[in-house]
Amino acid sequence: MPAALRRAFGVYPTGVTVITTVTEQGAPVGFTANSFTSVSLDPPLLLVCPSLSLGCYPAFSACARFAVNVLAEDQRDIADRFASFRGDRFAMAGWTPDDRGIPILDGVAAHFSCAVHDRYPAGDHMILLGRVDAWRRSDQDRPLAFAAGSYTTLPAHR
Repeated sequence: MPAALRRAFGVYPTGVTVITTVTEQGAPVGFTANSFTSVSLDPPLLLVCPSLSLGCYPAFSACARFAVNVLAEDQRDIADRFASFRGDRFAMAGWTPDDRGIPILDGVAAHFSCAVHDRYPAGDHMILLGRVDAWRRSDQDRPLAFAAGSYTTLPAHR
C-alpha cells in the first residue's frame, strides 16, 4: 500500500525545493523536498515537512531558523544531490548565508528565510511552520517541478 499511495500522491505536480538550516555547531545541512506550501500572507507563513528518517532531522527538529530554496529548472543536479548524496552536499553547490547565517543556494528561482513559528508531529514527518521574514524572487522564471516520478518544467510565468 505505501508504494501505491506514493504513486497516487505523485500524480500531483509539485515544485522542488531544498530546505536548509545549520546545526548547533554551525554546519550547513539541507534536504530536497516537494512538501512545501504557502500557508498565510498575514502573517506570512509557510510549511515544509521533513521526514523523521532524514539524517539531518535532528537539526530541523531543534533549529530556530530555516530557509526554503525553490529550485530553477536547470538545478536537477542540486535536487538529486540534496535528495541522496551522503557527503558534504554544500561543497558542490554554490551558496551564501542569509542575514542570520542560513544557507541560500545560488541560482534558485526564489528563496524564503524563516523563523520557526511552530512544529507539529505528523506521522512519519514533522510539519515545520515558518514565519517568512525575508524572501527574494530571481529573474529565473522557470522552476523545477516533479510529477509522476520524474522532473519536469513548467511554462514561463511572471
